[in-house]
Amino acid sequence: MRIALINENSQAAKNAMIEASLKKVVEPMGHEVVNYGMYTAEDACQLTYVKIGLMACILLETGAVDYVVTGCGTGEGAMLACNSFPGVLCGHLCDPSDGYMFAHINDGNCVALPFAKDFGWGAELKLEMIFQQLFGFGHGQGYPKERVIPEQRNKKILDQVKLVTHRKLIDILHDIDQDFLKETISGEHFAEYFYPYCKNDEVAAYLKAL
Repeated sequence: MRIALINENSQAAKNAMIEASLKKVVEPMGHEVVNYGMYTAEDACQLTYVKIGLMACILLETGAVDYVVTGCGTGEGAMLACNSFPGVLCGHLCDPSDGYMFAHINDGNCVALPFAKDFGWGAELKLEMIFQQLFGFGHGQGYPKERVIPEQRNKKILDQVKLVTHRKLIDILHDIDQDFLKETISGEHFAEYFYPYCKNDEVAAYLKAL
């Protein structure tokens, strides 16, 4: 699994610590972490939580990554922005049990964490425990076990609902503010990490043309 890490500007200074915690947990599982920044608060590409939502959609809808780990001060804004775009099912995780239950009950492809609220002493340990529960035990197996069948059924229904209620990514890219889009994909390593793995030629061509 290719897991993208995206940090918005208010919490960019914590990017290296978050990346280290994520890699420590998931690389031994065989997963790959791709850090899309922001890398420091002074980066030329300033990502807001709304831009995170757009980037998460671009990465997931084109198959460039399989999962997105992101967040903001509380995690709420990033979660709301991500869920406003097609192909993104984002959960809000505050503790390890959230990680386990989101993986097995909701079986999404994106998580938003609070990187400021309740983020103090031992924060890196809490992150490691969340990532362990999120990625360490599979996905979509249900919890509790007696709820497996209705939970899996509801997840399939939600996926179908999102197909109806969201537009195609390429249409969004055409209609969204083009300066906003260009700013979103202007990160230092975006092109290097994205285009070799993008599986949607139409989207790739459009973004390159910008």
